[in-house]
Amino acid sequence: MERDNQTSSVSEFILLGLSSRPEDQKPLFVLFLIMYVVTVVGNLLIILAIHSDTQLQTPMYFFLSILLFIDICYTTTIVPKMLVNFLSKKKSISYADCMTQMYFFLTFANTESYLLAAMAIDRYVAICDPFHYVTTMSHRCCVMLLALSCSISHLHSLVLVLLINRLIFCDSNVIHHFLCDISPLLKLSCSSTFVNEIVINTEGLITLVTPFICVITSYLRILVAVLRIPSAAGKRKAFSTCGSHLTMVTLFYGSIIYVYFRPLSSYTVKDRVATVIYTVLSSMLNPFIYSLRNKDMKRGLGKLMGKKS
Repeated sequence: MERDNQTSSVSEFILLGLSSRPEDQKPLFVLFLIMYVVTVVGNLLIILAIHSDTQLQTPMYFFLSILLFIDICYTTTIVPKMLVNFLSKKKSISYADCMTQMYFFLTFANTESYLLAAMAIDRYVAICDPFHYVTTMSHRCCVMLLALSCSISHLHSLVLVLLINRLIFCDSNVIHHFLCDISPLLKLSCSSTFVNEIVINTEGLITLVTPFICVITSYLRILVAVLRIPSAAGKRKAFSTCGSHLTMVTLFYGSIIYVYFRPLSSYTVKDRVATVIYTVLSSMLNPFIYSLRNKDMKRGLGKLMGKKS
């Protein structure tokens, strides 16, 4: 009851979005609608190609198909509400919807982070220990890595959202963002955010840094192994299998580090742009990144389109 009385003045939040200027709303609506459609269609095509081609039934493509599915869920958590707000005068979101959006946004972001780590481990085993690849990256191992990724992500998101839910929001309900994220809500609260910041800087940091360290460690060992390959052709082939994944890792982690590895007081409009990169843009580019330089994926897409026609 005490919680209800404290927060009764804030039943909804106002999402300012990327721009508050009226003339920007329709162009932004068209831009993000196109990006959303491309994301959903592109990711679905790659998923269908993977599951329809028996030669793509490998651990790498298993993780990739899950990653692309997470991307669809990820953008669907964010973009539809953005599109509605672009065409609405009152860009509001209810308190319950805000907490729900934050929970799933954090869950899918963390799951993607752990999947990128799992894919880096897969590439490490494939290049550095190819003779044991089939046994090391067995289907059981892949399913366990996926289950671990989802479990940690859901638990992490639940902790953060429950801690946000205990805060008091007194007067202002204007969120300087296009989604319900942790930093703008902490800045909005009129109660102490000390516990939230402690958890974010400890548990949150560990949850985010752990998969990143796995990625860095895997690729450093891959680099050492590749440099030992005598032929230039062998080196190119080894690097080509990692190029797409490295591009995605750089895009995803680069923007996340920019947003979250800084003090809360330094949160600005640039953080909103960086958030677009690791939420909407990276999800849209994933199908292109993983298919343009991948002969197996091109073949799988060709077979899929051939069946369709």
